[in-house]
Amino acid sequence: MANILVLDDVLDAAILIKRILQKKGHQVFPFTEEEKAFEYLRANTIDLAILDIKLKKMSGVEVLEEMKKIAPTLRAIMLTGYPTLETARESLNLGAGEYCVKPIDKEELEEKVANVLSA
Repeated sequence: MANILVLDDVLDAAILIKRILQKKGHQVFPFTEEEKAFEYLRANTIDLAILDIKLKKMSGVEVLEEMKKIAPTLRAIMLTGYPTLETARESLNLGAGEYCVKPIDKEELEEKVANVLSA
């Protein structure tokens, strides 16, 4: 299965995503700090990044842009509790394969992860 990095400023949200996706057989690595996530990505192979739009120091879109410099083929799903057309468009332009709205719906998340990984 896939190696998935999750970056959310709320640890409980990252842990919830980890629990959901581990049941599908994925290895999930949760982070709340942008720099720790970048360090991990530099040292490990990641198939998918799930990034919250609202983070501590940067936006999820800025994080995705940086991660693409480290791993150009990285696939991504963006999460937000505050969906706007602008952030959706910007995320998709940077290569995010999907966009999920919080609160996380288990089936929707599983489906979108499967779709992005099979693309």
